[in-house]
Formats: sequence, structure tokens, C-alpha cells
Amino acid sequence: MTSSATRPPSTLDTYRQVIAVTGRLLPVVSFLGRLPVAVIQFGSVLLVTRTSGSLATGGTVACALALGQVAMGPSVGRLADRRGQRPVVLVLALLNAAAIAAYTLGALSELPTPLLVALGVLAGATVPGVGPLARARGVALVRRAGGSTDADERVVNAVLSLESTMDELSFVLGPALIGVASVVAHPAYAFGAAALLVAVCGTGFALHPTAAAVPRAAGPAHPRARGGRAPMPRQVRLVRVGLVLLGVLLGGCGAGITALTQELGHEDQAGLVYAAMGVMSAVVGLSMAAVPERFTLPARWRVATAAAALLSLPLTVTHAMPLLYVVVTVFGALFAPNLITGFGLTERAVPRERLAEGMSAAASAFVGGQAVTLAVAGRLAQAHGPATAFALGSAAAALAFVVALRVRPPRTATRAVAAP
Repeated sequence: MTSSATRPPSTLDTYRQVIAVTGRLLPVVSFLGRLPVAVIQFGSVLLVTRTSGSLATGGTVACALALGQVAMGPSVGRLADRRGQRPVVLVLALLNAAAIAAYTLGALSELPTPLLVALGVLAGATVPGVGPLARARGVALVRRAGGSTDADERVVNAVLSLESTMDELSFVLGPALIGVASVVAHPAYAFGAAALLVAVCGTGFALHPTAAAVPRAAGPAHPRARGGRAPMPRQVRLVRVGLVLLGVLLGGCGAGITALTQELGHEDQAGLVYAAMGVMSAVVGLSMAAVPERFTLPARWRVATAAAALLSLPLTVTHAMPLLYVVVTVFGALFAPNLITGFGLTERAVPRERLAEGMSAAASAFVGGQAVTLAVAGRLAQAHGPATAFALGSAAAALAFVVALRVRPPRTATRAVAAP
């Protein structure tokens, strides 16, 4: 046995294995294809707040947009499991581009709030779900290439780390694009770029040869039928509750950041502050592939949620822009570990033939918590100050830690990772 066989591969070697399996183009296309989601989710608050003059209205419409995505996300994943990712993503990418354009024109035309809410729901409901489907595709490629050995588990963890890092980077560039567009001209320009990106790169993701990698689920053609479908374990639902609470944490932080920058007279920097938080999260996310397997996923989640609850507390007493940048940058280090671990627990527990559905539902749980909180926390921040929104997020992080205490190592992992 050679020395390289006895020594575990470095983190860089593991990521090279990931790229060798997925190819170089797929991560690029999937990253650009999910970037529009970050633009419209965060930018909706700024776009509608600017056109309507009300932060509460901006939060309400942004909530409607996200809830549209939450409502349809699991169905998109379920349909992709049954029909394949290619036709599902191809149709939704084009529909979503048209919906984003209609939503932007509606905001610029200062349509009444109910009509904006309807357009927001449409823009959210047609999101093609590139992020969770890319996770399912990457994991399926690794499983197909190598089976279920310990080395492959390390590569699967690297896939999830890379995907979460790309999510974080998208939520860095998304707010940054909104911030730059707000300072230079108007947030609507960023929405125009988002519509173009989802049309072009969403189509590219759909047509990529790896679209056939995820095995299709056996069962009845009707998407609501349950016959022949493996049940979702209780563990998966428990993890989703934790992801909802983490979404509440992020939503509270987002509403607090928007309100605080507005209060300090620097509302155009809200996207840049949010981006600073995402940069640190992305850096830490890439390093998660180096975490040893003996540090189990449930243990990681307990540490990450506890740290998030503690490090979010300084936000409630922050009242200056330089300090805000510092606090959110430090706090941002906890987001990627939480999301990577949540998706890792989901991947280990869901039945293999429902992987896309499981990943989509997990992503929807997180987005749903964020969406509802944006509406609620936006009103709280407007009425009682930014500290209230930040406090709501801290309380949610504490509850997420309580949920993490109940999570156990997945018992269905052998079925979930079995090689075809």
C-alpha cells in the first residue's frame, strides 16, 4: 500500500475529485443560474421600498415572492425526480424570466400592493430551483461514480460544501448587484440582469449532459399519488424545522440590516452589508470539506446553531455603520456550516429516488422561514426599531439549537447512499 493510500486526501484534492465528476462547466452554469434568486429575494425589499416609499410594503411583497417559491419548491423537486431535471428546468427558466420582467415593470409602474403581491407570487412560484437540483445532481454523480465508500462520503460532503458556498456567493453577488444598481441608478437594472441570467443559464443547466444523472423515481404518474414512493423519515422533517428557524434568523437579520442602514442614512449600503456577511460565510463554507467524519453531522449542527445564537446577539446593540460591518462579517461565519450540515443530514436520510424532492423541500423550508420573517420583522423594525428584528432572529437561532439537540445520525443512510 502506498503512502498516498494511507493518507487522506487534502481538501483541494477532494474538490478536484468533485470537478472531475461534475465537469468544469456545470458549477459555473449552476452558479449563474441560481444568482437571480438571490437578486430578487433580497432586491424585492429595496425595489418596492423605493417605488412605494414603505419598508413594510417592501417586506410584504418580498414575503409573497418567497412564499411562491416555497409553495412550489417541493413540487418542482418531485416533478424533477419523476420526469427528469431537463424538461422541468427548461420550462421554468423561461417562465421565470418572463415573470421577473413583469414583476419589475409592475413595481416601476407603482401598481397597488395586491397586484404586486400577485406578481411576486408568480415570480417566486416559477423559480426553477437550480440550487437544490444542482445538489441532487452533484450527489448523484458522485454516488454513480464510486458507490458508498468512506472516501465517497468525503466527496459527497465536498459537493454539499461547494453547493452551499455557491449559494453564499450568490447571496453575496445578488445584494452587491442590487447595492451597486441602487447607488448608480435604480434596483430595477439588477432585476433586468436577473431575468436575462435565469433565461440563459437556467437553460444551460437544463441542457447540460449531466441532467440525466439523477435516477428517476418509480411510481404513479400523478405527482400527488403516494403509491410506490418511499416514505420520508421523521429525521428529514425535524431537519426542515431547524432550517425554517435558520431562515427566520436570516430574515430577521435582513430586515434589521435594511432598517438600520435606513435609520443611519445609508440605505444604499444595505446590499453591501449583506454581502460582507456572505463573503465570510462562503469562505468558511469551502473549508467545511476538511471537517473530519468523526465530527458527526448532528454534533456539527449543535455547535453551529449554538454559535449562531450567541454571535447574533451583538447585532441588537449595534448603532454605527463601521461596527455593523464588523459584527455581520463575524456572524456570517456561522451560516454556511448551518446550511451545509442541514443539507448533509437531509441527503443522508432521504430515499435516493426522492433526492431532488428532499433537497428542494429543505431549501423551501429555509426560504419559507426567511420569507415570513421579512414581512413580520420589516413591520417590527419600522415600528420598534432594528434591534427588534435582530432579537427575533436571535430567538430563532436559540430554538434551532433546541431542534438540533433532537437530531440523531440518520438510520436510513445505507438506503440513501446505496450504489445503483
